[in-house]
Amino acid sequence: MRLALLSVHNKTGIVEFATELAALGFTLVSTGGTSKALTDAGLTVVQVDQLTGVPEMLEGRVKTLHPAVHGGILAKRARADHMETLAKFGMAPIDVVAVNLYPFVQTIAKPDVTEAEAIEQIDVGGPTMIRAAAKNHKDVFVVCDPADYSQVVAKLKDGSADLSFRKQLAQKAFDQTAKYDTAIAAWMLGQQAPAEAPAAAEGDLPAQQSDLTVKLAGQQTLRYGENPHQAAWRYNDTTNALTNAAQYTVHQ
Repeated sequence: MRLALLSVHNKTGIVEFATELAALGFTLVSTGGTSKALTDAGLTVVQVDQLTGVPEMLEGRVKTLHPAVHGGILAKRARADHMETLAKFGMAPIDVVAVNLYPFVQTIAKPDVTEAEAIEQIDVGGPTMIRAAAKNHKDVFVVCDPADYSQVVAKLKDGSADLSFRKQLAQKAFDQTAKYDTAIAAWMLGQQAPAEAPAAAEGDLPAQQSDLTVKLAGQQTLRYGENPHQAAWRYNDTTNALTNAAQYTVHQ
């Protein structure tokens, strides 16, 4: 039995992707709104709590954080002891993980958003599954971008999903979780009142500014690089941790 775990906030293309996976013999495992979208489309879905034996709890905060999920993702297929451990505890390997995250950035962009609303959009289970699948990319397809659904299906069909392709998916996955955590860290930094920060000695950087992680988004190809043989691009800081280059004028 091959399992595909699907749990997405952005449901673009998920029904079509799931339909293709089911046709390839995958058993679909899902949660919440994703499960409803798939069952409404006539697909057969195994609920995650059927896999874990534990119901969703704490207003949905805990549903995929369970060894039956993460053991199935992280087990090395080539290791007999790993597979024996799965069998011992009645767990099955999970071969496809399609997950995208709660819309934290979109939520905090709303002018009237409360701190409590922002906190609830910090995804925990999603990044955990993405990172686990990306770590074990030799054995697991990690799909965090709907734009990759069709290519994954094509490679599953013709057997061309080599390690290079799996690494591309894994790199994109870690990039997504890094950007997500960077946005959360930048927002939390902005929530701190100056009085809450430790006082810095004269000439020292404030403690919370001594090491900044920023997320840069490509905005423009420039005519000249630092040297004649180099290309150049302009990036904007999307976390506002630095002065944003969007305010600059580019002279042609």
